[in-house]
Amino acid sequence: MNKKKFRNWTIIVLAAALVLFIYFRFYFVFGEGVKSGELNYVVYKGMVFKTYEGKLIQSGIRSKTAGSIQSYEFEFSVDDEQLAKRLMLLSGRTVELHYKEYFGALPWRGFTKFIVDSIVSAPSLDSAPN
Repeated sequence: MNKKKFRNWTIIVLAAALVLFIYFRFYFVFGEGVKSGELNYVVYKGMVFKTYEGKLIQSGIRSKTAGSIQSYEFEFSVDDEQLAKRLMLLSGRTVELHYKEYFGALPWRGFTKFIVDSIVSAPSLDSAPN
């Protein structure tokens, strides 16, 4: 094999490895699930890439210290504008959100690696906040 062929194959293999790395790091869904809690906020922010970011407060009992209650925060991003606007109206209410977890965050998708893609359950907008 001459040097030119070797160089071409090396470039092809490195390019394929780079494509696979980017796919698994930013587009492969590592996990998905549902989180439940009180929706603290959803905001639209960013300098270059404006994204929707939110926080869900989950309550739970910490097992290391008997009897103490600890709050868990779930920070997430939303890449669907219509979903984000619905969530903004549900601030302060208890909701269940379906999310997908990626290995890494993309700046145009959001600040976090958790992307909320749907509302599993939420009170109607006509009911009073909890």
